[in-house]
Amino acid sequence: MDSLSALNVFVHVAEAGSFTGAAKKLGVSASAVGKTIARLEAQVDARLFHRSTRAIALTGEGGLLLERCRRIFAEVSAATNELSASKEAPRGRLRLSLPLAGMLLMPILSNFMKAYPDIQLDLDFTDRVVDVIEEGFDAVVRTGEVVDSRLVTRKLGAFDHVVVGSPGYLDRMGVPQTPEDLSRHLCLQHRYPSTGKLERWPLYRDDRFVGGGLPSTVIASTLEPLIYLAECGQGLTCVPLFAVQRQIESGVLIPVLVPFIKSSGMFRVVWPSNHCLTPRVRVFVDFMAAALTASPTTVSPPADARRAPASARNCQVPGLVRA
Repeated sequence: MDSLSALNVFVHVAEAGSFTGAAKKLGVSASAVGKTIARLEAQVDARLFHRSTRAIALTGEGGLLLERCRRIFAEVSAATNELSASKEAPRGRLRLSLPLAGMLLMPILSNFMKAYPDIQLDLDFTDRVVDVIEEGFDAVVRTGEVVDSRLVTRKLGAFDHVVVGSPGYLDRMGVPQTPEDLSRHLCLQHRYPSTGKLERWPLYRDDRFVGGGLPSTVIASTLEPLIYLAECGQGLTCVPLFAVQRQIESGVLIPVLVPFIKSSGMFRVVWPSNHCLTPRVRVFVDFMAAALTASPTTVSPPADARRAPASARNCQVPGLVRA
């Protein structure tokens, strides 16, 4: 702490431009300030100030030390604020940006709201590239890589893709055995709003991509309509597994072409690196990571799902998941 105290005196002298001015701010004598600077110069074996009878000025070495000291004290201040904030109960407004597919994470967000009722969520759903800092987001959830030195990133969880259809559709149109069979099926496809391109169905034979040239029976810029139409027997669609896990478990949707799918996506959360990690951001990141890590990652439809009649399903509510 003696070294930090001496550096603190040095910064005050540099910013005040005199021993007397620094002494007034620190509440000590000018003589004490001068002695501290002299000891610091002896310790670093370099002259930090040019002195005259009328003023003082930083030397080249002093300028370098001042720059480093400001970084050190900024880190100390940030660490102190973070430790202080960690003792506070999570509360306040949490401004988040999520991809459009993030609508399918609403059950997790609902559980988060129940766990932390004092946090008010401000949700922005978009697939555009947002400026986390300039637009004032506390945190942003995205898929794919994040390359920005101003941001801290943490992996939340991986997800796979799956091609699904309803039992009624598969009874009517047949179960595709190979990717080539899809040319005779109704394919419900997703278009990226940011690029206008269709999302590829990640179908491979060995390492060769075989998911191209599929029919485009329906194209949508969000996943929910595609899932709903698949539930209603209007075709096959390829979506993240987490989006239809419950429908698969309940037999509403059936996975097909599983051996040919070769895909893994990643959800990441990012936040500004120069911001103190507030309690509400910390608990959100930890909650999402725990929830997504715990999500099922295997396809396991009921044994009798294929035999269930189409009449046993209904499409009255275009729900996100089935209870």
